[in-house]
Amino acid sequence: MIALIAAYDANRAIGFQGKIPWNIPGEQRRFRELTTGSTVIMGRRTFLEIGKPLSHRTTILLSHTISYQSENCFTAHSLEEAIAKSPTSNIYIAGGAALYAQSIPLVEKMYLTEIHSTFSGDTFFPSFPREQFQRKIDAYVPGIVPFTYVTYTRIHLQSQEKY
Repeated sequence: MIALIAAYDANRAIGFQGKIPWNIPGEQRRFRELTTGSTVIMGRRTFLEIGKPLSHRTTILLSHTISYQSENCFTAHSLEEAIAKSPTSNIYIAGGAALYAQSIPLVEKMYLTEIHSTFSGDTFFPSFPREQFQRKIDAYVPGIVPFTYVTYTRIHLQSQEKY
């Protein structure tokens, strides 16, 4: 399974000056729960913002400018190379915006956290063909900054043969 995982605000912002624009208690819980034991593919800027390989996951960094090699973390030069090198069958695309845009046509699922507020942003989650996905609300999380966990599952149209 190839999936995408992201959080964005009401304006679809995902980043500001190279960082996540919010710090909302509990918001990243779903990311840890879903990606633990899997492969996480991310771009260079996302990796540098996190600052280290993710524990209990294989991290594949997409970059042409830096190379990183350690236990459970290595570099690939393209999304196709990263997918081919994944040691697990569950792969999560974890940003940034260009990688999300490139991967949307490939993913079976998108695990999105929709934050019900706005923040300063200079990087945004790309638009996607909503008609190709079924939307399911998994959980609404109230709080000072409420958010909703949503899963988009790609709709597969079955060809129907006439007899």
